[in-house]
Amino acid sequence: EVQLQACGGGLVQAGGSLRLSCAASGSRLDEYAIGWFRQAPGKEREGVACISESFGPTYYADSVKGRFTISSDDNAKNTVTLQMNSLKPEDTAVYYCVAVPDVFFGSTWIEFKNEYDYWGQGTEVTVSS
Repeated sequence: EVQLQACGGGLVQAGGSLRLSCAASGSRLDEYAIGWFRQAPGKEREGVACISESFGPTYYADSVKGRFTISSDDNAKNTVTLQMNSLKPEDTAVYYCVAVPDVFFGSTWIEFKNEYDYWGQGTEVTVSS
């Protein structure tokens, strides 16, 4: 079983930055990649980015490419960060980190979201215009 703790959300003006963190704990963590989804009010949950310590590359949604960076935190074991720059009002959402089994890690990782059992509690990001 995997537990995920997400934090770092908040209120920021358009053009600003936020850094989200997802700390993983539990067993067999080396069998999972870590991804981020987000869900805006009235919209479906959409994939944002995904990273695996076992495999490259990283994956990004087109809407965040060039603005968001997902990485492993060198200073905190089993922690993944999502650096979000040049934020836009349309980035406003609740952001969830998720444990992605390695078997689903790849360019289509978003399509298997219903197969993922371990989700963090969500952290809210609000970008004002």
